[in-house]
Amino acid sequence: MTSYNKKTVEDIDVSGKKVLVRCDFNVPLADGEITDDKRIRESLKTLKYLLDHNAAVIACSHLGRPKDGFDMKFSLAPVAKRLSELLGMDVIMASDVIGDDAKAKAAALKAGQLMLLENVRFHKEEKKNDPAFAKELASMAEIYVNDAFGTAHRAHASTAGVADYLPAVCGYLIQKEISIMGGALSNPKRPFVAILGGAKVSDKIGVIKNLIEKVDTLIIGGGMAYTFQKAAGHEIGTSLCEDDKIDLAKELVASAAAKGVKFLLPIDNVVGDKFDANCNYKTVDADKMPADYMGLDIGPKTAQMFADAIKGAGTVVWNGPMGVSEWENFAHGTIAVAKAVAESGAISIIGGGDSAAAVEKLGFADKMTHISTGGGASLEFLEGLELPGIAALNDK
Repeated sequence: MTSYNKKTVEDIDVSGKKVLVRCDFNVPLADGEITDDKRIRESLKTLKYLLDHNAAVIACSHLGRPKDGFDMKFSLAPVAKRLSELLGMDVIMASDVIGDDAKAKAAALKAGQLMLLENVRFHKEEKKNDPAFAKELASMAEIYVNDAFGTAHRAHASTAGVADYLPAVCGYLIQKEISIMGGALSNPKRPFVAILGGAKVSDKIGVIKNLIEKVDTLIIGGGMAYTFQKAAGHEIGTSLCEDDKIDLAKELVASAAAKGVKFLLPIDNVVGDKFDANCNYKTVDADKMPADYMGLDIGPKTAQMFADAIKGAGTVVWNGPMGVSEWENFAHGTIAVAKAVAESGAISIIGGGDSAAAVEKLGFADKMTHISTGGGASLEFLEGLELPGIAALNDK
């Protein structure tokens, strides 16, 4: 387990300094309007701290996946507008990233002011972690703060490269992610229950292997469960299955058993005659699936079994839905698990992506200890991998 004990914004004197902050402003847009500003709101604590402590703040972020240079439909201008509203101050928008406009505005920036650079991914050097580009970015500031957990698993210029040229610390968001998730993995309140769902075993092999070493109970649902069900010798019809992972599934079950870890798989499934929100569906036991049907959710007996396992937990980590949760007929399993986690009283950590979206949509968000802001990053963290965007920061 990589242990991260990194300096934070509070461990460094920022007064009168120019501070470059990497935020995660990768927000969803429709017709140039922000449809969900959660990520912007998540950044406010760090930005306010810096502004209140008399720093001149230069914020930067990526947005979307611009293919070719400056594509204005991926401009951060709507973010600057929303930030201005949320902070009640004028956010200065640069028209470029390391060009003349950005440099002039950064040079003129005074303590207590905030400016935003244009989308760092307008430069292909960003994703290549090009040292010359990172140096140009760093040249505008005296301190670097990374607060973008969602991209901390990527070694890009603005997430890792700039740390070679400036004193580098983390913001509140990254600090919260690493203290809560790190604590859960290194010293969990027991029993420690992990719930893994989602489509593919292959995406989660590393996570399963790492968690088998740490948890008391491992619960598997979602599309990935069918590979395990097939490994157990069950008919799985036309369900999602990774045939090349069946032997691995058997090994994982055996290794859990050898360590005394409870390994729970669905005992019944909601199955449909095709992959369609309005298909014909029914509930069958896990060993009674018709050959021409596919599993689309866990069944009620499984939901109850999973809920019982979650009830007495001290720590719960959940990543991935139990079924095709965006379709109402096949969301019941995910809802049941969300409810069980919300009511468990456990330290509950929801790892980004679909599980986070489900918890938000169902109104359980305020009952969870922590909802990670990064799907991919939280998975790699659970896998015990080193996240380059955090590793690059200065140790305490």
